[in-house]
Amino acid sequence: MVEVFDTRPEVKEEVMSLGAKFIEVEGAADASMAGGYAVSQSEDFLQKQKMKIAENVLKTDIIITTAQIPGKRAPVLITEEMLKTMKNGSVIVDLAAATGGNTELTRNEETISYNGVSIVGNSNLPSTMPYDASKMYGKNIANFLQLIINKDGNLNLNFEDDLVKGTCIVHDSKIVNEKVAGLKQA
Repeated sequence: MVEVFDTRPEVKEEVMSLGAKFIEVEGAADASMAGGYAVSQSEDFLQKQKMKIAENVLKTDIIITTAQIPGKRAPVLITEEMLKTMKNGSVIVDLAAATGGNTELTRNEETISYNGVSIVGNSNLPSTMPYDASKMYGKNIANFLQLIINKDGNLNLNFEDDLVKGTCIVHDSKIVNEKVAGLKQA
């Protein structure tokens, strides 16, 4: 069973479409303009978030953390107290290790064991798997092309599809991407 937590509400639909459970904490600050990164949250939200995470780490075998805020230290999502409650043999892969990590004990470029829990602090993990990453990237590109090209090989842009809408910048000589259109011109 896969469960996903994210502060960005638009991620919920993506998670659920893949068959995973979305863990939601009410009151998150809007991160839609943060380019896929987390944003600073209120103290009230952080307390609710910690309680929800503490509730879930008890039953989790593997946790992958990625939360980072541009220009700041990665937010600590998993405290030492939470680590003590995890099952022996559990694994945390902390992809935010280079910016401090999402656990209190993460060390960049190191794997440590704490109370029977392995904490892998490797922010550069994708570079250790270039073959698999290239294969996955190629498959993603092929799947995306199926969204924008019909069976006859002609371009078919369905702007009702969020992926098509979000990746198209210019169409019919007009800027159609909301984020790009909103930028000030120099």
